Parts: sequence; C-alpha cells; structure tokens
Amino acid sequence: MRLLARTAANTLCALTVLGLAACGTDTSPTKTTGPSKSVGPFADMSGPEVANKALKTTKKAKSMKIAVDMKTTDGPVSAHIAMSTSGNCTGTVSIGPAGTMEILRTGDTIYTKFDEAMLREQSKGEPAADVDAAVDLLVGHWMKSKASDPDTKDMLGFCDLGSLLKDFETNDNAARKDGETTVDGQRALRLTEKDSEGTYTMLVATEGDPYMLKVDSKGGKEPMTMTLSDFNKPVVVKEPAAKDIVDPDKPAG
Repeated sequence: MRLLARTAANTLCALTVLGLAACGTDTSPTKTTGPSKSVGPFADMSGPEVANKALKTTKKAKSMKIAVDMKTTDGPVSAHIAMSTSGNCTGTVSIGPAGTMEILRTGDTIYTKFDEAMLREQSKGEPAADVDAAVDLLVGHWMKSKASDPDTKDMLGFCDLGSLLKDFETNDNAARKDGETTVDGQRALRLTEKDSEGTYTMLVATEGDPYMLKVDSKGGKEPMTMTLSDFNKPVVVKEPAAKDIVDPDKPAG
C-alpha cells in the first residue's frame, strides 16, 4: 500500500496548505496589511483576517465533501470524498494509470475495493501467479478490515476528517482580496497570494458561514484544485452486502 500511503500523505499535506498555510515549507511570518477599506463582503477585514476566519469556521465543521484534483510525481490524483468527524466516510480515489480505489468507513470498520490496475500496482514485486489470483478474487469485491490494522492505517489519510481539521491552523499570510465570484452558484470572495513556489487562491463564502469553498494552487511541484461542500450534512455509509465482501487471506473454496 506504499503508493496509496504516500499519495494520502501528499494529499493531506496539500489540503492543509490551502495555498495560504505552510506544510513542509518556510513557515517564517509574512507581513500583513491593516484592515481593508474596500466595500463589499468582509469590508472591515484584511485579506489575512478573512483567510484565518475561513480556516477557523471550516475547522468547526462536523462533516463535508472534498473534491481534489492534483498533479503529483505518481501521476494525476482525483479524490472525491464525503467524511465526518464521527468516522463515516465514502468516496473514490484515482491515481493516474495506477488505478482507482473505492473506500467506505463506518466507525472502526473499513471497506476498500480496487480496480484491476490498482490491484496490480499494489502487488508489484509479487509472483505473477499470486497477482493474477488476487485480481481474480478481488476485482469487483470489497475487502473488510479494521481502522487499527497496519495496512489500513496507510489509507486512512483519505478518510480522517478529524486529523485533517486538526491541521487547519490560523497563520501569518499575505492573502489579498481579489474580487467576488461564485462556486456552484454560491457567492464567494476571492483571496490570492503568491510566493516563489506559485500562486494560490482561496474562495470564501460570503453568505451564511464563511466556509472555504475552493482552493487552487498553480505552479510548484504539485498544483491542485480542491472544492469543499455539504458542510455539516450527514454522511450516510451503506455497508456492502455480505456476498460482495471477500477475505483475501481465506483460502478459496
């Protein structure tokens, strides 16, 4: 599961960067300006103040959907996950030519399903006959495990909203207000920031709670776009039917 573990770590790092926070980069404070004198949403707040307010608000969410598209050294990553702090999670993760994984979590129980490409990627180095047997057994079926299992822990980065939100910390940033826009029909304020690595954009809801609605980074080694939605809506997980679950460690027949 090394590829999935590495991709999960990189994705979580990107999520906690949010374009306007630090993750494995220089965390030296940057100078910020005073409150904005502009009109419009958050007129009495500076760009950095709006960014930190959005971070604080988003950190309080009990559930959300996250869609990520990111370019990595392992290939393009696309993740669409709904997760809650109570432990429910459902979604898919695709890693370029390496394939796709579906994941469900309810409490301490994890279900995963891989397509053939992902199974073969995760089985690299194993005897060909063993890989073919695993593909025949597992394609189209779910595997069940516990969150505490060592191999499962590698993948929980995609499903652990509590850990993700824990890293949402206010920070010294140089966010600049850059006009208004919409995200899926919801009005938002655009914040931008540039550094030696690239250009970062955060879109903050201007109606209702000031959640982060979208984050985009351009330039750098792993450019990405992330959209957040469905804050505090229930995450319903439908467990697979028993006939669709297999135990790869149980001898066939």
